[in-house]
Amino acid sequence: MPGGRLTEDERRLIAGWLSEGLGYAEAARRLGRPTSTVSREVARNGGPGAYRADHAHRATAWRARRSGGRTAPASGGDRSTEPEEARLFWEQFAAAMAATGLPRMAARVLTELFTTDSGSLTAAELALRLRVSPASVSKAVGYLEGLGTIRRERDREPGRRRDRYVVDDDLWLSAWNSGTDSTARWAGTALRGAELLGTETPAGARLHRTALFFHRLAADMAAGPVPAADGDRVLTLLAALVEAGGPRTTDALAAALGWPAERVAQAVATAVRHPELTDPLALRETAPGSWTAAARPGRLSPAQRTALAAPGAP
Repeated sequence: MPGGRLTEDERRLIAGWLSEGLGYAEAARRLGRPTSTVSREVARNGGPGAYRADHAHRATAWRARRSGGRTAPASGGDRSTEPEEARLFWEQFAAAMAATGLPRMAARVLTELFTTDSGSLTAAELALRLRVSPASVSKAVGYLEGLGTIRRERDREPGRRRDRYVVDDDLWLSAWNSGTDSTARWAGTALRGAELLGTETPAGARLHRTALFFHRLAADMAAGPVPAADGDRVLTLLAALVEAGGPRTTDALAAALGWPAERVAQAVATAVRHPELTDPLALRETAPGSWTAAARPGRLSPAQRTALAAPGAP
């Protein structure tokens, strides 16, 4: 059923499709599920590069057991009444988030919201549970709102005029998407810097390598890692061009490799979209439909290229 929980078999299908490079929308269509169901499932269980069906299934079963009992204090209570093991877990959870760079108080507030069944608390409730001043809570929630990790909504109880702070179930998916956008901007900015300074300069070469790194990271975050089969085809294509010693057309490459022309075209497209796969070489189009492999710009310094081009170079 589209509205029901994913089964273990469905999770195994998702894991297999991710490894093949299938997108969330297509995986959801094959399962007859909303795309958001698949994207949230993957985001909650390691992301596209680390999703494992068995781990995801066990984690879901644990969450289901947890929701059947009282595992968090009531909204008006504080942690002092909780078992020592539970208090230790919350402290470790907050410390783990703080270790990523989140301010300590913001990490504690986010932990409270995230481990509360309702996923929402008022400022007064947060101050009571954390045993801190309202001013401390106000600063922390302001920081988290700025990051987009929590949102504010008016209390729905009649006669109440107070705000509640809410953490959504798709928190990590939102954070993932935000991180993907930021990483892509880093890649674009670094690439513009490399073009401005010139990849033959040390600074330009450094920026170019930075752009490649962030480009690969953004691509992995957006659609998962390149399937191994596609990566292998790119390497075979490069090996053929190096062996040829000069440009070759798509048709010539297909004939030499014994591949359908479509497979060569796909390998070329993958190499162009993911230049990190070809490093330290680069795929270059010398004429429409004709390709060659050469050293990636910025990989060798100007002095190194000059020394290699000199007559009688060792």
